[in-house]
Amino acid sequence: MYIYINGRIERQEEAKISPYDHGYIYGLGLFETFRIYDGHPFLLDDHLARLREGLSALSIDFIPVRKDVVEIITKLLHANDINNAYVRFNVSAGVGDIGLQTGHYQEPTVIVFIKPLPSAVEAGYEKKGVILKQVRNTPEGKFRIKSHHFLNNILGKREIGSNPSTEGIFLTKEGYAAEGITSNLFWVKGNELFTPALETGILDGITRQFVIKIARSLRIEVHIGCYNVEELLSSDEAFVTNSIQEIVPLREINNVLLHGKNGVITRKLQEIYTLYRKTLWSRSALEGRSGLDEI
Repeated sequence: MYIYINGRIERQEEAKISPYDHGYIYGLGLFETFRIYDGHPFLLDDHLARLREGLSALSIDFIPVRKDVVEIITKLLHANDINNAYVRFNVSAGVGDIGLQTGHYQEPTVIVFIKPLPSAVEAGYEKKGVILKQVRNTPEGKFRIKSHHFLNNILGKREIGSNPSTEGIFLTKEGYAAEGITSNLFWVKGNELFTPALETGILDGITRQFVIKIARSLRIEVHIGCYNVEELLSSDEAFVTNSIQEIVPLREINNVLLHGKNGVITRKLQEIYTLYRKTLWSRSALEGRSGLDEI
């Protein structure tokens, strides 16, 4: 595969970064992952807005411009001869002396990874949810950013193993439901939708934001707060979200059976998500508008 690194398209085997990059030494870096559908990056504006906010928090002087990002993606799709893809847009602090730096980083390392994906998520796909013993750590700053610091997630993944059809669910140290290892968490009681608040330390996922807007557009009441695990386990439906897998129903959590892919609310949200994905990517690509603003 070809990847992008600091202005160049290179074979992944040939790409190199400095050992003095503070993204490597101190984990000072951020990334966004998103899907390309038929050549178009879905919800790109929203991913870039979150990336800019995180870069500002880390004092990394880099502003990703939509036009430039689309150009990079287009070149990578062409170089790799693919049209539907996973993209990881990665920005690390760049080269610095050994030692903690208090000033701004002005020459970051920008790497864009890409790999092929099917044109659509597998229909009827569901997962099993498992409550983790490993608790969700608190954000290291004011809010959780999508940073290189992934040890908490790795420990959670090691706890449940490598089965892709199982998702671990973090609780906070207080026992509140938080999020999945690589996903945000939702559940349904009756006709009402519930999801943990950002105050639990979760990442404000782009797909999470989009699903909340879809639900409200359907006049589904959405509750955002701090909920104990008993409230989650007493739900009728539950699902997890991320930008690559979209909306994934949970068929069970800790052996408590749920409606899974047959959940009425879950299915409706999946249908509307798919509809917006098919109709919005071209308009947002042409007009530079966020998919979230269309709802």
